[in-house]
Parts: sequence; C-alpha cells; structure tokens
Amino acid sequence: MAPRKEKKVKEEAQISLGPQVREGENVFGVAHIFASFNDTFVHVTDISGQETIVRVTGGMKVKADRDEASPYAAMLAAQDVAEKCKSMGYTALHIKLRATGGNRTKTPGPGAQSALRALARSGMKIGRIEDVTPIPSDSTRAGKEVVVVVVYRCYVTI
Repeated sequence: MAPRKEKKVKEEAQISLGPQVREGENVFGVAHIFASFNDTFVHVTDISGQETIVRVTGGMKVKADRDEASPYAAMLAAQDVAEKCKSMGYTALHIKLRATGGNRTKTPGPGAQSALRALARSGMKIGRIEDVTPIPSDSTRAGKEVVVVVVYRCYVTI
C-alpha cells in the first residue's frame, strides 16, 4: 500500500477592498445626494469621483411609488450607504447636494435633509458640504403663468 499523501493547507490571503490606510486615519469619499421631488439618490464615489462605491435610492427601500422621495426612504438609503462605506474602509464623506435645477426647481426635495442627517448619525464623519445644483446662466423662456381668478357670488339687496 502506498503511503498517504498529506493534504496541504492553503493559506487564505486576507482580501481587503478599499484603500490602504494606516490606523486612525480618515479615508474620504464623496457622497452625491440628488434629491428631487420624485426620488432621492445617495451615490458614494471615491475622492476623484471616478469609482462608484455604492449607490442606493429611496425607491429601492420602499414599495409604494409615492414614498420614493419621502424622508423615511432617504434615511433608509443613507443608512445602507453608510454601512457599505464602513465595510469598504471609508470613514468620512464630503457631501455634494444636488436638486433638479436647470429650468426646473432649484430647491432640494424632502429627502435631502434626512439623508444627510442619517449619514452623520450612522457614524460617518462629514467633511465639506457643497450645493452642486445646476443653475443656468441663461434659461429657456418660462411658460405663461396660470392666473386663477376666483369669482365670489355677491348678493346685493336693494
């Protein structure tokens, strides 16, 4: 009978996703928060903006279409993003907040504030907060304003 071959134990290399970092050093990413009145996107990239780390929307977190832009959906999306960022080794985020802009509304939707608050409360350090809403230097002509005239019935007694 031939001698038994010993099984070789393979050493598994520790695979680390994300940047190489020293202990106690902050690693920054960029959180692009796009808050419209229909949905809220929380998209985290590396500091150059080239590589996407995670992207979650409010519509991915709730079932009803009317709740996609709600603060609750934005909070759930931001919590998911923060958890994924921590697992990838990112500890701090610069925030770029964007509304629809252009010839549409320049104010962020209802999910913007709650998404930012959820990122901060989940333990991510916040660096700079910047508004990157596209504002036109010259826009298309605005439509005719709709004027609603309310006529009240007047009863005149003589």
